[in-house]
Amino acid sequence: MTAAVICTPAWAPAAASLGQVIQSDTLHDVRIVFAGTAGFAVPSLRACNARHQVLAAVTQPARPGSRGRPAPRPVADVATQLGIPLLQPERIRAAGTVAEILGLGADVLVVAAYGQILPLSLLDGHPHGGVNVHASLLPRWRGAAPVARAILAGDGVTGVCVMRMEAGLDTGPVYARREVPIVAGATTPGLTETLAIAGAEELVGVLAALERGAAMATPQPEDGVTYAARLTREDGLLDWAARSAAGVDRMVRALDPWPGVTGTLAGVAVRILAGGPAPGAAGSAPGTVVRTDGESVLVAAASGVYRVDTVQPPGRRPMTAAAFLRGRR
Repeated sequence: MTAAVICTPAWAPAAASLGQVIQSDTLHDVRIVFAGTAGFAVPSLRACNARHQVLAAVTQPARPGSRGRPAPRPVADVATQLGIPLLQPERIRAAGTVAEILGLGADVLVVAAYGQILPLSLLDGHPHGGVNVHASLLPRWRGAAPVARAILAGDGVTGVCVMRMEAGLDTGPVYARREVPIVAGATTPGLTETLAIAGAEELVGVLAALERGAAMATPQPEDGVTYAARLTREDGLLDWAARSAAGVDRMVRALDPWPGVTGTLAGVAVRILAGGPAPGAAGSAPGTVVRTDGESVLVAAASGVYRVDTVQPPGRRPMTAAAFLRGRR
């Protein structure tokens, strides 16, 4: 399939595009078991349900979130709204779970942002195997956090791939791919929404090709392999002396909402919520407050100056960086 580029980074226009794709073609009759958990998977689930038979949605069990509330489970919520039977096994690799899923008699297992490694027996047990929607241009950024890692690395372009799953981590041959530019100021949540829609649109074509027996998958090249390791709290610890102003900016945009970026400002470790590179040279030691600019604060980085707009001190609400400094005085 020829690569295409979508330039709209916003969720709403992309959602409208997906709606046109769903409504403009005839319904098909592929029987699907869908496995997904995060919000990235929701457009793909909706596209599958609008065109095919989704026999069940497999998603992670409910977990405690912040302040004692359950953590969000977007796929579980949407599956419930659509009346799709829900399976929430602790371990999808468990023999009983594999037998239950295979017993549904689906033609294909569709996976998007599920969060567990699937056993080969589950993939091989479906006539069309497993089809995964992945948020990168494979083989770059295989793994758990491809969107954040692409922004952190300063990539100018990313995309989505729909691949045939195999035993390796995101190593399978690719049915379809689409490039998506990483525009200036892109954040992980916004870029994830754009990629989710692009992935759902590509998935529609792949499932139709599988039904016709016309799907072709291209092996991934051996060159250019990188891994998008799962994000940890340590990824969000900012060392002003180790990052340029542009690097700090990429951290703040990539690591929202989790783990967030924590850096020292006026001797206090605060969460940096918003900002951007500022013109000019620092002329001061990294981490030093150069000056205030309205309600923002300019801080010296390893090279250049980063403008801190909004921070959240420990145990307090978000505030402007200048307001935080006034409180410190």
